[in-house]
Formats: sequence, C-alpha cells, structure tokens
Amino acid sequence: MASVKSTMLFKLVVVAVGMFGFGFALVPFYYKICAVTGINSGDEQALVKNTQVDTSRWVNLEFDANTNEGLPWRFTPVQRSLRVHPGQLVQVEYDVVNTSDRPIVGQAVPSYGPQRAGAFFRKIECFCFTPQKLAAGERRRMPVLFVLDPSMDRDLHTVTLSYTFFNADPKAQAAALRGGAPHG
Repeated sequence: MASVKSTMLFKLVVVAVGMFGFGFALVPFYYKICAVTGINSGDEQALVKNTQVDTSRWVNLEFDANTNEGLPWRFTPVQRSLRVHPGQLVQVEYDVVNTSDRPIVGQAVPSYGPQRAGAFFRKIECFCFTPQKLAAGERRRMPVLFVLDPSMDRDLHTVTLSYTFFNADPKAQAAALRGGAPHG
C-alpha cells in the first residue's frame, strides 16, 4: 500500500512539474503567435501616443452641449472652459438628464471649432463612442478623457469641443426626418 501511495505521489509531482514547465514554455509561444497574427501588437494604443506636454503654450478649451430637437434630455458641460497645455491628459465631464417619463437611447456626435482642431484631439474615453440609454428621469455624469496632440497648429489658441445628442431610436429619427415629433 505504501509503494502505491509513493508511486501515485511521484506521478502527481511529475504531472505538477510538467504542467509548470508547459505553462512556462507557453509564454514565448504566446509572443510568437501574437507576432505572427498581429494580435496584441500594441496597435490598439495607436490612438494615444506617448506624448510630451508642451509647456511653452496654452490652449483655451471651450465646451458646448446640445440636444437635437425632439430629444427630451437636458445636457450640459460641468465645466464651460479650461486652459491646458498640448500633450496634457485632460478629463472633463458632462451632465445629462432624461426629462421624459420613458427610457430613451441617445447617441452623441462631436464637432470641433475650428473644424481643423478635430484632427488634434486624441480621445481615450468618451460617451460618444457608444449609444447611451437613460431611464426615465435618470441623471448621469459622463466623462471625456483626451489629449491634445502637441503637434497641434500653433495658431490654434481657442478650441471648442461640442457634442450634440440625437435620439438613437430609428422611429424617432424617421419622425424627425418627416418633420413630426417622435412618438413613444
């Protein structure tokens, strides 16, 4: 009986050491697969590059918020303006309230003033990336995290980031195109 237990213990130890060795060997195998397929290659981070803050200049940012006609939401920036250095990581927030008695899905669309300034915004997190569903009466604070590219044109001293929320319901969009009010 003792030899059976020692044999089983030996097999268990061999299996455990083998599993550890296999797991250890998987790391270079994983990197090789990622290199061949392009998975996890770092391209996902191309949106925000390693930047240096340009402390030699300031940019005044202004924030604006609008809702499309027929969307019963109240939408405002928490902060109307901010002074930043290009390359500085910036987070601002917007407040939105569904003032209706039913849930509504909205989609925010950004615009920039002047328009060419949009090429220098590197958004990391934004409520505009996905539709937002708000329950009846729900209030939400939504962040935008971004960096102004330090290569931004030096003659851009004031930039406006504006969002307009649209009703994302296809029926409401069709009613708006016909000129009528959306129906629930």
